[in-house]
Amino acid sequence: MATALEAKRPRQFSLALVALLLAGALLIGLAYGPRLGLLMIVGALLGVSLYHAAFGFTAAWRVFISERRGRGLRAQMVMLAIAVLLFFPALGAGTLWGQSVTGFVSPIGVSVVFGAFLFGIGMQLGGGCASGTLFTAGGGNARMVITLIFFIVGSVIGSAHFAWWQSLPAFEPVSLVQVFGAGGGIGVSLALFGLIAALTLVMERRRHGGLEEAPRFNLRDSRWLTGPWPLLLGAVALALLNFATLALAGRPWGITSAFALWGAKIYEFVGGDVTQWSYWQSPANAEALRASIWSDITSVMNVGIILGAMMAATLAGRFAPTLRIPLGSIMAAVIGGLMLGYGARLAFGCNIGAYFSGIASGSLHGWVWLVAGFAGNMAGVRLRPLFFGPPPGGSARARSS
Repeated sequence: MATALEAKRPRQFSLALVALLLAGALLIGLAYGPRLGLLMIVGALLGVSLYHAAFGFTAAWRVFISERRGRGLRAQMVMLAIAVLLFFPALGAGTLWGQSVTGFVSPIGVSVVFGAFLFGIGMQLGGGCASGTLFTAGGGNARMVITLIFFIVGSVIGSAHFAWWQSLPAFEPVSLVQVFGAGGGIGVSLALFGLIAALTLVMERRRHGGLEEAPRFNLRDSRWLTGPWPLLLGAVALALLNFATLALAGRPWGITSAFALWGAKIYEFVGGDVTQWSYWQSPANAEALRASIWSDITSVMNVGIILGAMMAATLAGRFAPTLRIPLGSIMAAVIGGLMLGYGARLAFGCNIGAYFSGIASGSLHGWVWLVAGFAGNMAGVRLRPLFFGPPPGGSARARSS
């Protein structure tokens, strides 16, 4: 009897979360339009996909840096390849199914390079990237809640310093779609993805003599709801859901602008004033600061990601938060979170808004972010033992954010 009751609890909790999600999406849709309500559901599907596929950018880069295992990096290249095939024609036309669409195309300068490098260090100390922080926190990882809190703090500080960083030298934004056209941009991008994937194959075979075998997954398996999913399934799901975001929101998926907004609203609630900061004087940011959080696309999708990850974790029977966190791990979460938040503001986004959606938008700044962010991860991997000690057996786990 006890076993039967224990088996029912995760399903009941998951059903309650589904009901909460649908109710929230309905209310938001009624208040701010059906597209925003649908975007909350897209966010939840992103959370489920991220959690079940354990699609982390941080661990994939750490494993390649420390062990030369490239399966995670190759999955990212597949994700990006699908994304550019979907995005570039729509961005070239400027419309998608009647909706006006634009990409994330940003300048390339000192702030992007430094911000991405800082973000990369924060990924390894904080234990996750922007998407990783959300889905692992939603999945019950209490340490990642600490990272998220200081991610928000760092985002606010970054918005305070934004004007100074933007005064430093920078090149104008460059779009591969505009330079080469949609077809040419796709060709250039696919060649670069193939080159990166080939490089990981060569380096992995050189180190290990062969490739890491991926876990088998049967399409007729019953693990769709409980997980785990293969990395490639996660890559396809993320690319398709980012495209759904473009169709519904008119722009790609982003995460960290909401953290700056949440932090700014909290700061103002306790008596602070951010309206004199240049970052909050741009028309879009000023309007977001005045409006309800529930009218903000990124905020609504972030809440959806957290709810989706919670649903996935409960269905998998792995939602078991613990507050027993070593002091070194807490310190790394605090420092890493601050670096993540600050770096994301300087670099016009994170691993999602700048790297994934930036490259999917054809922005050259997304490629610069990738190089600088990867360099930051290399530095972060070297700093991890100061907080966590040497990894058990010298191995970094692939299945984490």
